[in-house]
Amino acid sequence: MLDALRRDVELLANPEKAKVLRRFFKTGPGQYGEGDVFLGIVVPASRKIAKKYADLTLGEVLALLKSKIHEERLIALFILITQFEKGNTRIKEEIFWLYLKHTRFINNWDLVDLSAEKIVGAYLERRPKGILYELARSESLWERRISIIATFHFIKEGKYEDAFTIASILLRDREDLIHKATGWMLREVGKRCSEEVEETFLRKHLKGMPRTMLRYAIERFSLEKRHQYLQKT
Repeated sequence: MLDALRRDVELLANPEKAKVLRRFFKTGPGQYGEGDVFLGIVVPASRKIAKKYADLTLGEVLALLKSKIHEERLIALFILITQFEKGNTRIKEEIFWLYLKHTRFINNWDLVDLSAEKIVGAYLERRPKGILYELARSESLWERRISIIATFHFIKEGKYEDAFTIASILLRDREDLIHKATGWMLREVGKRCSEEVEETFLRKHLKGMPRTMLRYAIERFSLEKRHQYLQKT
């Protein structure tokens, strides 16, 4: 089945779109996606392929996740999400640990953002969250992004404490991609839980917060309130 999947992927390749994606995902020398290979396949098409091959074995999915081709890694993650959501407790645990043991292949922001909450967040919902704090302190940019994006699952359930604690860890992160992800999750706390709660966090950490993180966090505020926050930094 894996060979058939890859043939389907090749048929959808779009060289012109691939050029655009290589620029968009910063694949040039020294950039965060350096060397990543794109075929130019849009996400909805990748989802369709994942649905068609949702019954791949975990061994086959892992082989796909290790691909040099970005879209194949994304398809692998979509399949893992489907199998996780349909699986029993044993399967969920197996997929969770497979995911965490292979984060070096979940190595761009779209791969993280489309999967971390669905697997890591969902698995940890009623379990100890210590692994998230380890990820938040990782040397890996992508593991740190996984740590904060995973909390999206909790935020959607009205639970924001872990998002705030991890955001506090990431306040002094050097990477813009972490600033954006953290600001996004803070904004979601305001949107889905309480704007007042979000503002309490912002007021506490305003002076040490990267400007990009703050801008993302206050996007849903009124123009006047956004201006007030930005003036204070």
